[in-house]
Amino acid sequence: MSVTNERREVVKGDALEKGDPVVEPVVVVRYSTAARINHWLTAGGFVLLALSGFALFHPSLYWLTGLFGGGQWTRTIHPWFGVFLFLGFTGLFLRFWRVNLWSPADGSWLKNIHTFLAGDEDKMPEVGRFNFAQKAVFWWMGILILIMIGTGVVIWEQYFGAYTTVEQKRVAVLVHSLGAIVMVCILIVHIYGAVWARGTMTAMVKGKVSGGWAFKHHRMWLRQLARSEKTNHVRTPTGTPAE
Repeated sequence: MSVTNERREVVKGDALEKGDPVVEPVVVVRYSTAARINHWLTAGGFVLLALSGFALFHPSLYWLTGLFGGGQWTRTIHPWFGVFLFLGFTGLFLRFWRVNLWSPADGSWLKNIHTFLAGDEDKMPEVGRFNFAQKAVFWWMGILILIMIGTGVVIWEQYFGAYTTVEQKRVAVLVHSLGAIVMVCILIVHIYGAVWARGTMTAMVKGKVSGGWAFKHHRMWLRQLARSEKTNHVRTPTGTPAE
């Protein structure tokens, strides 16, 4: 956790008066530059994959092929978007799989999910860097991408058409289509959660969050950073973390 000196903030009182304590706001580094680039490249690949996939999914959506130069180009490039997404998510997986493993805090969070859905997050148990819902999105997306890449290979006529039967292709198309629908639904939930939790999008763009944001949403993670002596990431001033 690092602290910037870009601004100073009054901790007590509405106006700055002589004798009031003034502290530097705590700013926590949540995502590195490389992680953010990895995330946005993967997200871009997902969007292109979804649009090209929808274009081939139903005749009513065929007009989307115009975004990719026509039907033939769409059929050619769609599988490569899938490969790009797979590689992008592999990078994210290697970065974040450990912090997305199950922990006892996830069980406590899940038992109180009704409180979370009611918008009373202050009463939720403390969680680490990611809560149960974020971990679920991570693992489900990983599983679905594996399913999609596997079924995609089966129906990729240009390179693998000669190695699979018609029956195998039919099953693969069905599973591929259902998997795509579920993935889009998960993406919608992911985007909604990022927009709903104010400050999350800023974290993915700038890589930093306020100490107040970390204290509210991922208090256990903030405490872990504060206790860390090896990384030297934290310098917490006296006073309440700034929102």
